[in-house]
Amino acid sequence: MATLYKKSSGIYYLSVAAQGKRTTRSLSTRSYQIAKKVRTNVESELLQELLNGKKRKPELIRFEELVELYLNDKERPWSNSTRVRNRQLLHGYIEKGLPDNITTRSMAIRTVNACNRWGHKRGLIEKPQIIPGGNRWESRQRVFNEKELQTLFSKVIDNNFNQFVRFAYYTGARRGEISALKAKQVLLDYITVNGKSSVRVVKINSQARDILKQRDELWNYSTCFISHKFKKECRRLGISDARFHDLRRTFGYNLIKQGKPIYEVSKLLGHSSVTTTERHYAPLLTTEIDDFIL
Repeated sequence: MATLYKKSSGIYYLSVAAQGKRTTRSLSTRSYQIAKKVRTNVESELLQELLNGKKRKPELIRFEELVELYLNDKERPWSNSTRVRNRQLLHGYIEKGLPDNITTRSMAIRTVNACNRWGHKRGLIEKPQIIPGGNRWESRQRVFNEKELQTLFSKVIDNNFNQFVRFAYYTGARRGEISALKAKQVLLDYITVNGKSSVRVVKINSQARDILKQRDELWNYSTCFISHKFKKECRRLGISDARFHDLRRTFGYNLIKQGKPIYEVSKLLGHSSVTTTERHYAPLLTTEIDDFIL
């Protein structure tokens, strides 16, 4: 006899009884859908423990099945953009293996390892072999100079996208945070967006506010469209090695150059700590140190 139940903590447990004995195990999830899917394997394993007095080797599920369970776990505190990115990385790994780009490869390795740890914790797979290399990445330091910014602001032909590019720069927001803004998110001096791990406040300056006043409707772009459209426009305008995220990096860089305190810049960027901001911008600002004589 098996009973699936939820404790006051919200975590689901499975209790199995046989031959006058009973054993219970946490399913490590608050999602009923995940608990139902995990139940069959765990119930069989617990029954074997009761009958034979030893743990039964769990049946393995295919990695493709594990990925779908992991991505659909509503308990994960991901923003929409993070969920989309994880889906792209995991599906890319299934179809093509690890990417060649060092930074993307590192992101993929961390995501695959996280997925495997999640599956092992829930008894879906045996303890996985962790892929090394998740902390190897190249820090991108590309920022736009004044001429490149003015070229973008004046020569991106699509007016809707032109305003979106300028709004992204004036706020320093991530593309996923502003790609599908709703009117209710826009207040007088700030907007509320879904950040990497929680809702955050993005300050609106006078330049960003002027753009919003010109719009009857807000944007509704996919993150993939933004990336491809921006790269296409940059190629057309002769701006090389450009990515949409470089607007955000340029935003922070220019504020620091203007003398804005690093603590304020960190808050404007929505970084978890000032240390994160310093790590990202210290290599860039080394070039701004005045000449010195030893």
